[in-house]
Amino acid sequence: MTAQTYGSAGVAVTWVEGAEGGPFGPHHLPYGVFSTRKDPQPRVGARIGDYVLDLRGLASGPFFMPWIRHAFHAHDLGEFMAAGPPAWRTVRLQLIEMLLDGRYAAQYRHLLVPLSDVRLHLPFPVADYVDFYSSEHHAANLGRMFRPDSEPLLPNWKRLPVGYHGRSGTVVASGTAIRRPAGQRRADGGIVFGPSRRLDIEAEVGFVVGVGTELGEPVRTDEFADRVFGVFLVNDWSARDIQAWEYQPLGPFLGKSFATSISHWVTPLEALAWARTEAPEQDPAPLDYLKESDRFAYDLTLSVALNGAEVSRPTFADMYWTPAQQLAHMTANGASLRTGDLFASGTVSGPERGTWGSLQELTWAGRDPIGLPDGSERTFLEDGDTVAISATAPGPDGAVIGLGEVVGTVL
Repeated sequence: MTAQTYGSAGVAVTWVEGAEGGPFGPHHLPYGVFSTRKDPQPRVGARIGDYVLDLRGLASGPFFMPWIRHAFHAHDLGEFMAAGPPAWRTVRLQLIEMLLDGRYAAQYRHLLVPLSDVRLHLPFPVADYVDFYSSEHHAANLGRMFRPDSEPLLPNWKRLPVGYHGRSGTVVASGTAIRRPAGQRRADGGIVFGPSRRLDIEAEVGFVVGVGTELGEPVRTDEFADRVFGVFLVNDWSARDIQAWEYQPLGPFLGKSFATSISHWVTPLEALAWARTEAPEQDPAPLDYLKESDRFAYDLTLSVALNGAEVSRPTFADMYWTPAQQLAHMTANGASLRTGDLFASGTVSGPERGTWGSLQELTWAGRDPIGLPDGSERTFLEDGDTVAISATAPGPDGAVIGLGEVVGTVL
């Protein structure tokens, strides 16, 4: 029996000052990698309020079971992610119990490091990177722009989750400055090479694989929680003018491969249990390998801010293809999974302008500029612009969970 402290509503509260009721409370506990000036060696931590709980320090004593301690002496999340759901669940339950039990405060308070004193790193080594195109609203918007005299969606779009392989080596942690990419693009005088003039963002939700598979072993939709470790926010930076010239017939290349930013914090799937909601109905019915016995989406509300001003609030629950279907399709041909495989949802867009997740949509390919509070306007990103993407989800007992934001500034 734990000696928990209870608030006025009868809900257990944490002994960590300032964490209760916030987006990073004891029932969230996202994982990340951090270092300090005193100890520059990267190590794994869990966020609680405005602190990082040092899991290497916790694993140096008897707190964790012996079979899992070594994972927290690694310099990233890879070893812990590969340990699988029993380890993920055990550690999470132990941490929640410890942070709610006031008897642990004196013993472990010294392992709480203020966020202001840490440097955050890429949370895991990215093995492969696949980006999907799973929002019907986003796909239809682009179809109306590029094919105004045709159906917005191509014939295959409602038959399978469309995606492309990205470049894992250019996935960077939030806060990394983004250098404006160069490439070929159309210009009035013909085809030129130079910096992109239509640099854009894509607000997305990412998922990371913990437990891999053998080559030739497809993953079923109902295995999603057995394979996927957690969730985080993604900004898939896009050079629209480079992309428009190069993408036919093989799809995105230099217009996408220069940078993809992800959050420092990975939210465990179990922390989003309260955010599960009904996914959109699919018509036509998907093929058998894409059917789900328990079809659900996550009720995430994203916020896209440009130079501090919110310009959109995309809704993730509207996504036509679910993460479980994306994972099943990604492996349907027998492609193997590895620990650290990242797959992203594609641009998250809702049904109307204030819920679209890219400047391409928000400005309708530059036709309708966005006004900012300082009086300036934007069609696409200018040098010095900063984009921040954040998100919230329902938590237990009316609480709100906040996913770690992803931020980038254009050089």
